[in-house]
Amino acid sequence: MKNYLHLAAAAAAVLVPSAASAQSIPAAVIAVVDLDKVTAQCNACKTAATALRSQFQGLQSREKALATPLETEAKSIQAAVDALGGKQPDAALQARAKAFQTKQQNAQQELARQQQQIQRNQQYIREQIANKLGPIYQQVMQRRGATVMLETGSTLAASSTLDVTNDVLAALNTALPSIATTAPAQPQQQAQPGR
Repeated sequence: MKNYLHLAAAAAAVLVPSAASAQSIPAAVIAVVDLDKVTAQCNACKTAATALRSQFQGLQSREKALATPLETEAKSIQAAVDALGGKQPDAALQARAKAFQTKQQNAQQELARQQQQIQRNQQYIREQIANKLGPIYQQVMQRRGATVMLETGSTLAASSTLDVTNDVLAALNTALPSIATTAPAQPQQQAQPGR
C-alpha cells in the first residue's frame, strides 16, 4: 500500500507541471479564397490555358491527319483480302498489311507521346502556380491578420468580409507574370546493367 501511495504521488507530481504549462490556443481568424477564380482569372493562367487549348487542338488535328490515310489504306487492304475469296494473300498483300500495321502502331505511339507531353505541360503549369501561391497565402494572411485560410469550396458558408480572393489574385498576377507552358524534357533513364 505504501508503494502504491508513493507511485501515485510521483505520478501526480509529473502530471501537474505539464498540465499547468499547457497554453490555450488563440481564437482562429479565418480567411477564405476562391482558388477556381484565382486560377481562371490570373493573367498568366489565362495565357497558359489558351496555350494548352492550342496544344490539344494540335493533337486533335494530328490525330485526324494520321487517321484519314490509315482508314483509306485499311479499306484498300480489306477490299484486296475480300477479293481473294478466302484464298491466301500473296507476298505483296502480306507486305502491305504488315506495313499498314507498322504505320498504325507508329501513329498510335506518336499520338500517345503528344498526349503525355500535354499532360506533363498541364502538371508543369499547376506546379508553377502552386509554387507561387504558397508564399502568397502567407503574405495575405499576415497582411489581413488571418491565422487560417480555407478554400471557398471547402466551406459551407462564409461572410464576404472573410474573402481574400482578390488579394490573392492581385498578388499572383504580380508574382507570376508568365507561365512556361512546355514542361522541361524528362531526364533519360539510364540503362540498367545486365539488361
